[in-house]
Amino acid sequence: MADQTPGVPPADPESQITPPGGPERSASDRAAGMSVQAADMVDDLVANVHDRFIRPVVLGARAVVFGLLIAVLATTVLVLVSVSLVRLLTIYAFDGRVWASYLLLGGLFTAAGLILWAKRSSADPTAATNS
Repeated sequence: MADQTPGVPPADPESQITPPGGPERSASDRAAGMSVQAADMVDDLVANVHDRFIRPVVLGARAVVFGLLIAVLATTVLVLVSVSLVRLLTIYAFDGRVWASYLLLGGLFTAAGLILWAKRSSADPTAATNS
């Protein structure tokens, strides 16, 4: 007993645990190890499929939904601003002459459309010279 380190239990060869890959490994231990490996393989496969296929589809669907939402809201705001401008111009600027409000806003929208049309770019550089 003199060669024992204080705080360390005596070494009992029967109570020592054998490593998992040791020769005394039972069939149930091997089956449990194989099931863990199979579960890890399935988990890796699911994560791989999610990263390569499902995630891009979800991101694309979000982009489409948010793009449509923004387009609908922008159209609604444009219509409401146009109606408000026609009302304001008719009442305060043109003294009840609606045709003048329509003429002014129509001219502004036409000018904006022509400017945007002139700034458009074509994907095919030969398409601009052929038309």
